[in-house]
Amino acid sequence: MKDHVAFITGATSGFGAATARRFIADGARVIATGRRKDRLDALREELGDRLHPVVLDMRDDQALLSAIDALPAAFAGVTVLVNNAGLALGLEPADRASLDEWIEMIETNVRGLAVLTRAVLPGMVARGRGHVINIGSVAGGYPYPGGNVYGATKAFVHQFSLNLRADLVDKNVRVTCIEPGMAETEFSLVRFKDQAKAAAVYQGVVPLTGEDIAETIHWVATLPDHININLIELMPTQQAFGGFAVSRK
Repeated sequence: MKDHVAFITGATSGFGAATARRFIADGARVIATGRRKDRLDALREELGDRLHPVVLDMRDDQALLSAIDALPAAFAGVTVLVNNAGLALGLEPADRASLDEWIEMIETNVRGLAVLTRAVLPGMVARGRGHVINIGSVAGGYPYPGGNVYGATKAFVHQFSLNLRADLVDKNVRVTCIEPGMAETEFSLVRFKDQAKAAAVYQGVVPLTGEDIAETIHWVATLPDHININLIELMPTQQAFGGFAVSRK
C-alpha cells in the first residue's frame, strides 16, 4: 500500500485503530480521525509520521468538510476512505427508546458518513482512482429486539454502498460494504455504558476482533483494481441467524 493514502474514521479504538495499524504496516499513509485527542496522539506516537491525526466529530458537517480541505499535501490525495465511525446506543424497545440516542446514531452513522463520502469522492473521481469502504453491520439485514434505529442506520449504509457502485461504475472508484457480526471492541461498552453488561455480551463466545475486520478491510483494499468486492458479511462461528418472533395470545 505504499502509494495509498487512507482516511479512516473512528480510529481511536476497535476496527479503526486496527485498520490504521494494518495499513501503515503495509506502507500506507493514514489520516486517522476520532473525537478523543489523547487516543489519536498515542496512535501517532506508536505509528510515526505516516499517520496524520485529526480530531473530528462525525456530527459536525462543517468540520468534516474543513478537514478534507485542510489536509497537508502529503495526505491530500485520498485513495481509500474507510467509513468506520459509528455507534449503537441503548437496547430499549422503540416505544421506550431515547430520542436523543436515536438522533445521535442517525447523525453519526448516516449523515456524517454521507457528508464525508460526498466530500472525498470528487477528488477520487478526478484522479480516476479510489475506494470507499463502508463498515455496515449484520444488524442492517437481520432485525432483533432493540435494534430499531441502529439496524436502520446500517441498512442505509448497505443500500448507500450499492447505489454508490451504480453511480461510480465508469469512474474507476470502487465501493465495498463490510458487515460484521459480533465483534469484541468498545462497541458494547458504548452501547450500555456499563463494563459488566458489555462483557456479558461476549461471554462463552469467541467473537470477531478488530484485527479480523482490519485484515478484511486490507484484503479488499489491496486487490487488483479491476476487482470490486461489493459486500462482505462475516460472523463468528458461534453466531448465526435468529428465528422469527411470534407473540401468542
